[in-house]
Amino acid sequence: MNEIAADICVIGAGSGGLSVAAGAAQLGLKVVLVEAHKMGGDCLNYGCVPSKALIAAASAVKAAREAARFGLQTAGGVDYAAVRNHVRATIASIAPMDSVERFEGLGVKVVAARAKFVGPKLVEAGDMRIAARKFVVATGSRAAVPPIPGLAEVPFLTNETVFELDRRPDHLVVIGAGPIGCELAQAHARLGTKVTLIEAASMLPKDDEEAVAVVRQSLIADGVALREQAKVKRIERHAVGTVVVLDDGKGGEAALACSHLLIATGRKANIEDLGLEAAGIASDGRAIKVDDRLRTSNRDVLALGDVAGGLQFTHVAGWHAGLAIRNLCFRIPARADTTAIPWVTYTAPELAQVGVSEAAAKATNRDIETARWPFHDNDRATATGETAGFVKLVAERGRVIGATIVGAHAGDLVAPWVVAVGQRLKVATMAGAVMPYPTLSEAGKRAAGAYFSPRLFSPRTRKLVRFLFDLPF
Repeated sequence: MNEIAADICVIGAGSGGLSVAAGAAQLGLKVVLVEAHKMGGDCLNYGCVPSKALIAAASAVKAAREAARFGLQTAGGVDYAAVRNHVRATIASIAPMDSVERFEGLGVKVVAARAKFVGPKLVEAGDMRIAARKFVVATGSRAAVPPIPGLAEVPFLTNETVFELDRRPDHLVVIGAGPIGCELAQAHARLGTKVTLIEAASMLPKDDEEAVAVVRQSLIADGVALREQAKVKRIERHAVGTVVVLDDGKGGEAALACSHLLIATGRKANIEDLGLEAAGIASDGRAIKVDDRLRTSNRDVLALGDVAGGLQFTHVAGWHAGLAIRNLCFRIPARADTTAIPWVTYTAPELAQVGVSEAAAKATNRDIETARWPFHDNDRATATGETAGFVKLVAERGRVIGATIVGAHAGDLVAPWVVAVGQRLKVATMAGAVMPYPTLSEAGKRAAGAYFSPRLFSPRTRKLVRFLFDLPF
């Protein structure tokens, strides 16, 4: 077995692992990167990149169907194979940034094999034995498959396989109405597929209920048959295809036949077969346990991204990578504070959240105030016909502690509010910013202004203005 000595060994070539490997190598450290599957991880190959490419195609189809309102005459159907090729081309155009060749060019030794700890500071991968001073585990997560009776006996899709379909599904049943389920359900409906979306509880349960209501209405308008509070009892395989059997809520059952079944019921961290016990790394059975500096119970091993539990987003893994570099390379005690971490569901309209939601703030009996501004009162939204949604701010003692945006381009519009929450900026600071006209960003500024409206236009203020106005100028 060949032996390699390194300063840092990174296990997993997803977003977080790649960022650590690139950063450490460019800082002059000897880095070994171990990846058992595809460079780029879930985000590039099965997650963020292909899903957003599919959503873009679906949005274009939707725009074409509604083009007549802007004076454009169109005709024609959807070439699903071309859609698939667009998704693949998008992945291919980004892949070189995550390639073995690029990282070897940075000085990283890339090992294509599955890594397993055989000691506190020793890993085996293929025919390699890697001894390193520090290790970073960034093995990510995969689609969680629920224990539904009969599911193992039927073919089903996850985010790892749905983008490989060559033909448009006739009837797609999606189980799980979290962000992935909602995004893919709406995109396929817009592409002409009959879609049923099933959720045991309520869709997008972690988001603001008022904002979720806007998304729910949009999904239904796009043709998604949404069934919330629906329990799947079992899955059956029939001659006609797959049949999903639901509890009808009345003591009986309802059968739903489909051509394709997509499971979108959450994520599971990839911690199996890593040899964690041999390295003295503790886990809770779901993820690796880490402290606020991302250190495991073995202080020479850090874990980041999905495998460390917590928020499972690509941007969180990238942020974790920056913290790891600061901790490992510069010995700066950088800690993970998730106060201002945003998340976005890329439905149409998009739903973005940062900081504390209105419901969460009220549940803790905090003395909070809210302010909102609807998109239908924004001139740019009116011009483009994208008037669904609003901006909602949550403030505590005049400072921004949370923001919810549901509407067109919400994922982009949330950016200044990430700064506001992270820096505890005053609502007055955001209200005083000058935004270009006409832009959607004005909705956020107007929401901040609305926070002051009850005070500004009160009878007391009106009396004060009358008095001041009568003074010599």
